[in-house]
Amino acid sequence: MTIPEVQLSNGVKMPILGLGVFRIQNGGAAVSAVKHALKAGYRSIDTASLYGNEEGVGQAIRLSGLEREQLFVTTKVWNTEQGYESTLQAFEQSRTRLGLQYIDLYLVHWPISPTFIETWKAIEELYRQKKIRAIGVSNFYQHHLDMLLENCTIPPMVNQVELHPMLQLPELRSYCAQKNILVEAWAPIMRGQVNRITLLKRIGDKYNKTPVQVSLRWAIQHNIIVIPKSVNPLRIEAHADVFDFSLTDEEMKRIDAINRNRRIGPHPDDFNS
Repeated sequence: MTIPEVQLSNGVKMPILGLGVFRIQNGGAAVSAVKHALKAGYRSIDTASLYGNEEGVGQAIRLSGLEREQLFVTTKVWNTEQGYESTLQAFEQSRTRLGLQYIDLYLVHWPISPTFIETWKAIEELYRQKKIRAIGVSNFYQHHLDMLLENCTIPPMVNQVELHPMLQLPELRSYCAQKNILVEAWAPIMRGQVNRITLLKRIGDKYNKTPVQVSLRWAIQHNIIVIPKSVNPLRIEAHADVFDFSLTDEEMKRIDAINRNRRIGPHPDDFNS
């Protein structure tokens, strides 16, 4: 299985589907999930210093036997690590835990204002030193991005946000498209809750796919990067089994119409810890 790639604004290519490892325990669970994903054809892994499993991710990468250049590894600087010098230190700690010479994508985890400006300056410096191949943000809305773009030298290439059929963020997606920032969805299957959406089940029945697979396909056809999380080998494989069918324009519009602005995580403006 080959997962298609998208091209970031600096020319770097990133798989449109990867494995998220949020809340996967470090050690055996993380190693097993990442190893299985890589064996199944995944090449992108999304972790963060907060998750506490960077060591497990790194161990699985080493055990996979894959060349480093075949992989795309994302990690993030946590809120308490933000600021110029502390971000530089946090990056080195993440890099050491992962056991990697460079990181493919490094993100500001949350828009802790105004600290994220200094955080970004540190990330720009790491990018100039070629320790990071691409840089971006997570949980940034338009006003956060406006502030960042007014104060940066290198604009973000990715914005990772909660996004799924119940929280579609069309205005933010349009804004990011205008700024040449690719959108990446965390919780793209609402931690399994999309299985309860009748429309997705009906569409899935037509293609012999699950509501989860339809939800992922909908995002992918909108050119949204997705990082579904699972530790279950069969689910890991199923999440990637979304490239052998396409939703029609009508089906895409029907899914677009069920947006309810319903989130399962915190709003970025209400999250500051």
